[in-house]
This record gives sequence, structure tokens and C-alpha cells, in this order.
Amino acid sequence: MAVLTRRMALALAGTVATAALVGKSLAEESLAAISTMTLVVPPLPAPALILHDGDGRAHKLAEFIGRGVVLNLWATWCAPCVAEMPALDELAARVKAHGIEVVPLSSDRGGAATVRAFYASHGIDNLPVWLDPGGEVLQALHVEGIPTTLIIDRAGRIAGRLEGAINWAAPDAAPTLARLVAG
Repeated sequence: MAVLTRRMALALAGTVATAALVGKSLAEESLAAISTMTLVVPPLPAPALILHDGDGRAHKLAEFIGRGVVLNLWATWCAPCVAEMPALDELAARVKAHGIEVVPLSSDRGGAATVRAFYASHGIDNLPVWLDPGGEVLQALHVEGIPTTLIIDRAGRIAGRLEGAINWAAPDAAPTLARLVAG
């Protein structure tokens, strides 16, 4: 089980060191704009992934076909992830009526209890608990660092990829996602 790879650890250490050098806390570090997204043209079929909900039930990513998906890979111990979660929570509320699901997939070893406690302490109300307990999704998607977000269109294809924390509450976030998931 390789949840925290060497590359991920180095990326996190670099972020912490940079923030310390400029005298910022990680929560104050500015979030990138959605325009930093790498578009996947043409969109590629998403791999067959198994996600676990907060009750431990397994679900196939294919169950989301017909809806757009913002698959955010994160962890409570990841400072850039923590910084973007309030905006991701706000985004989830804004896009749900448009048939877009925000799926925050946690790689925390403490499981659902850890994520629920994090949500409660950070006022996260609109995000469901999703888990990647063994890091299989991280490995299948060749994720080198978190947060990483995949935008999956209604046909189940990867239309965009973001590496790093972004400002999901930005005015252009929801319209950009709507265009991408339309397929």
C-alpha cells in the first residue's frame, strides 16, 4: 500500500519550505486559477476505478456516467488540500443542480472517521465522504502529488486534469466545468 509516495512527500516538503521562506502559512498561500487545468483532447476513457463511500461500500466510477464528475484526490494531512477544501465545498453546492458531482476522494489512513472529523472542524457541509483506503486510485491514475483533480465528462471520459490546489470558488470555475463535462 503506497499512499504517500516519495515524490508526493518531496512535493509537500517543497510547498512547506516555500511557504516558510516567504513567511506565509499554507492556508494563506494563493490558490491557482482553474485556467491552469490541463485539457485532455480528445477526452480519454476513465479507467475502471473502485471508490469507497463513507459507509465502506464499493462503487465503480462508471456509476457516475451521465453526470459530470470533479474527482478530487486529497488528504487531511495535505496543507494545499486543506487550503482548497472550503472552496471545493462551495463549488459542490453550486454545481449539484447542474448534474455535476464533486467526489473528494481521501487517501487518509484513518478512513471515514478522520474525514468526518475534518469536515466538522472546517465547516464542510456539501461534500460527501469518499475513500481510497489502499491508494489504488492514486496508483491507477499515476498521481504524483495531491491535490490532483480529474474532470470527467458525462460519457465517463477524462476531459481535464489539475495538479495542485486551485480556487474552486472563482467565478469561472462552475461555467468551465459545465463546458468540460458536457462532452
